[in-house]
Amino acid sequence: MKNVSVSKDDRIPPRERIIGVARELFYRHGIRAVGVEAVAEAAGTNKMTLYRHFASKDQLVAEYLRCLAADADGLWAKLESQFPGDARAQLSAWVKEMAKHVANSEERGCALANAAVEIPEKHHPARQVIEEFKCAQRGRLMQLCRASKLSDPELLADELFLLLEGARVTAQSMGAESPGARFVRMAGVMIASHGT
Repeated sequence: MKNVSVSKDDRIPPRERIIGVARELFYRHGIRAVGVEAVAEAAGTNKMTLYRHFASKDQLVAEYLRCLAADADGLWAKLESQFPGDARAQLSAWVKEMAKHVANSEERGCALANAAVEIPEKHHPARQVIEEFKCAQRGRLMQLCRASKLSDPELLADELFLLLEGARVTAQSMGAESPGARFVRMAGVMIASHGT
């Protein structure tokens, strides 16, 4: 766990350092495997400082996931700015962007899906973040499918959503040459089958 790329630079506020380190350690090693001591040490601080910013590890985990959700929101904004008013182009660009993540051997799949597996407790503060994020992602896909004038947009959004979730898991368990490598092609077939 020593290979953390987040800087211990004192010019970066402790809260930001803690979140940066947590993002890297929780994603690479798993939420349950990483203790607050490891996060504090890698961030160049101590447990007392960590607990001053986050009441518990559970709160830190929820904030880590909120940050990742905000990153995903940034992708949607980027697609909108690259293809203003062209929902079909945004959908196509989303498929290609997700395929890059699936194919990247350095990635461990969706951090929020991984967290959902690690945190079965329904009342854990991170569960609400996970559920809201996944529902929002599905909702954005539905909006794009609807705006693209594709038939049965809700069904298509669900198909694409489930295809992506499965591709990510398959890539983790079978490697880059898994069926997940066909994500773009399969997504294209799905989208074409809903064409008008």
